[in-house]
Amino acid sequence: MGYYLCMFRPAKKPDWDLLFETASAQEGYFTTGQAADAGYSTQLLLKHIRAGRVVRRRRGIYRLVHLPAGEHEDLITVWLWSERAGVISHQTALALHGLSDALPANIHLTLPHAWRRRRFRVPAGVVLHHADVPPDDRAWFGAAPTTNPRRTLNDCARGAMAPDLLRQAARQAIRRGLVAKTEIGDVDEALRPFGGLGA
Repeated sequence: MGYYLCMFRPAKKPDWDLLFETASAQEGYFTTGQAADAGYSTQLLLKHIRAGRVVRRRRGIYRLVHLPAGEHEDLITVWLWSERAGVISHQTALALHGLSDALPANIHLTLPHAWRRRRFRVPAGVVLHHADVPPDDRAWFGAAPTTNPRRTLNDCARGAMAPDLLRQAARQAIRRGLVAKTEIGDVDEALRPFGGLGA
């Protein structure tokens, strides 16, 4: 009998403080995996959903209802969907940095190169890119990682963004001291057929 007891570890005791701490750092959101790390099984989560303490936002992603709504909730849920491996990028990052008048209809997310082989259902309204984004190319908006202005501008240039919007964004970034002209070579190259970056 002792042998069989050793075969099965007892379930971790639910730790509401740990779940709360995790969700607080992510604008109220947490994943099924993070809940399990805090001792909450799917069945226990369902009990909290029925009690009105937790809501399910998308498959595998939940929210503690009593935490205040965050400014970038849509970005957080997409980032959590990517198992926190993705980085908000391209036109979405451009808008977060307040560069150009681009208003992206979709959320652009860059996933690691290794994810290119994975098969999964992409959430509606999400555009995927694949590249490894090193820490030096990242910035943060709340809990969501995003590409920094230099990486964002170069990504948009390689992604064939409209020349007028790209030029406007690059000029704003240079004027605000976010980038140096020498750091955005892809932008310079993309704009060359359209009169260049200009003054």
